[in-house]
Amino acid sequence: MAYLPSNNLDDAPYKEPTDEINRFSDKLTSVVPEKSNRAYDIKEVITEIVDNGKFFEVQKDFAQNIVIGYARMNGKSVGIVANQPKVKAGAIDCDASDKAARFIRTCDCFNIPIITFTDTPGYFPGVKEEHGGIIRHGAKLLYAYAEATVPKINIITRKAYGGAYVAMSSKHLDTDVVLAWPTAEIAVMGPEGATNIIFKDDIAQSHDPITTRKDKIQEYKNKFATPFIAAQRGYVDDVIEPDSTRPRIIAALEMLSSKRDSRPAKKHGNLPV
Repeated sequence: MAYLPSNNLDDAPYKEPTDEINRFSDKLTSVVPEKSNRAYDIKEVITEIVDNGKFFEVQKDFAQNIVIGYARMNGKSVGIVANQPKVKAGAIDCDASDKAARFIRTCDCFNIPIITFTDTPGYFPGVKEEHGGIIRHGAKLLYAYAEATVPKINIITRKAYGGAYVAMSSKHLDTDVVLAWPTAEIAVMGPEGATNIIFKDDIAQSHDPITTRKDKIQEYKNKFATPFIAAQRGYVDDVIEPDSTRPRIIAALEMLSSKRDSRPAKKHGNLPV
């Protein structure tokens, strides 16, 4: 309760910060493995960035492929939503969608800014998820982000593919500030899968298909799966060094502190339940 106001008209409880506003973290520079198929713990990233490393996780035993909870940035309450690469590679399934969507709406109810950390290869595939209604559940996540009027900041740490990229607080959902690390891979799908489709004929006609495929994968990564192409098109506001993430988020929060987002007059939206 220390992170939430007593009602939706009050400000969240403020705690005098004892952590350095402009603190840089060298650990963030090496936390993401060089190989994109290697996992890491997103909670290590979160605790390195928030005030004094204190992160109050919510529902930690449910849908562990997504992490939600409260923390403070420069003494002010924020809500954290993050993909967890350690579990299901951070892919989004029905339960993760419901878990994150409800938390986002809770933060929006009480005027708590939302900080998102994106590293997801997509929506979780399989017959079970399809029968469970992944489209309907996934739509709840999209709706929650699009509906939220509080300050929204997104940090893309690594994978941001396809529909899952859009769902995780992208610019397309009216997110205020989107920052990306140099390790970010923003594309319609992973390099391996995309190469098999785009360069299918080149690989089949090659005298050395294995080498050609490797070359084409690297070509795809260099041309498309980088944050710089997205930045050129305005989908990413800035590509930043990982160690400067904390001061950049605090600066964005200060800039957005007076945000007022007016919506068309209506009774309420229609949540995809």
